[in-house]
Amino acid sequence: MLEFNSRNIKTWAKLGSCGSFGIAALKLPELYNDVVILTSDLTFYSGLERFKKKYSEKLYNIGIAEQNMIGIAAGMAKEGLNPFATTYAAFATTRSCDQVRVNMGYMKLGIKLVGLSSGLSAGILGATHMSFDDIAIMRAIPNITILSPADCTETIKATFAAAEHDGPVYLRLTGIMNNPIVYKEDYEYKIGNAITLKEGLDIAIIATGTMVNNSLEAANIIEEEGVSCSVINMHTIKPLDISAIKKATSAKLIVTVEEHSVNGGLGGAIAEYLSKFNKRPPHQIIGISDEFKHAGDYNYLLHQYGLESQQIASKIINRYKEVN
Repeated sequence: MLEFNSRNIKTWAKLGSCGSFGIAALKLPELYNDVVILTSDLTFYSGLERFKKKYSEKLYNIGIAEQNMIGIAAGMAKEGLNPFATTYAAFATTRSCDQVRVNMGYMKLGIKLVGLSSGLSAGILGATHMSFDDIAIMRAIPNITILSPADCTETIKATFAAAEHDGPVYLRLTGIMNNPIVYKEDYEYKIGNAITLKEGLDIAIIATGTMVNNSLEAANIIEEEGVSCSVINMHTIKPLDISAIKKATSAKLIVTVEEHSVNGGLGGAIAEYLSKFNKRPPHQIIGISDEFKHAGDYNYLLHQYGLESQQIASKIINRYKEVN
């Protein structure tokens, strides 16, 4: 098993989420002999070059045929294997949606679908490679567990958890190389159990993926205004940690932050749950606005969509003043 020490954590952050997935993948056959990995012509981009050299018999490059990759993975799962299928998140969830819906959702086959460069991280390639509707799509399909790690350390933990999980999983990887570090040391990760990273009373910020780090930074900015913030890492989008949401309802304002469309993502999932309450605090959804912007590098697009830490803080402060 990998050691979760400060040196490794810094190395994984430099590699980014795709490279960190490759680090975890290299260890999977030592723990699970039934693991195989499929990729759509993205061996290098998936961080799988070393896996290819060490376990060539376990790696299948299907080529640019994402729908077929899901079908092949389904056949492998039916034969008792534990298949991971990797490609760009946009292609994994939109191009392959029919196969995902039938083979993963309806048939409940234990395919572990890894969505690379989700959110805005592939934005330099344009809208075709951006994926900010994937949570909405996958969340609407029954029986699929959705994992959205906060940093590269959590990417590795989520990969191991997905391998252990009995059933279909969508692993959503966000961010780029030199990802910010949220977890500086080892910690307990369990599917479905959100993690409170910061306690606070006035505002409850529930974030996922890369926006966990930005939300922590935003919370510190907000507290300079004398407003107390909690920050919760909702690393599992489906199933949601209901107990964490219930606890958040004691705040004066609930805010969800995600590198995903404001429609149908984490914010939508929590809004649906909150609708069951007769009395609940106001809920602010911060994410990618309902529009396609032009291509650009990752940090540029974060700014364009208002997802930098300072921008998030400003939005929350303004909303908090409106409701209090």
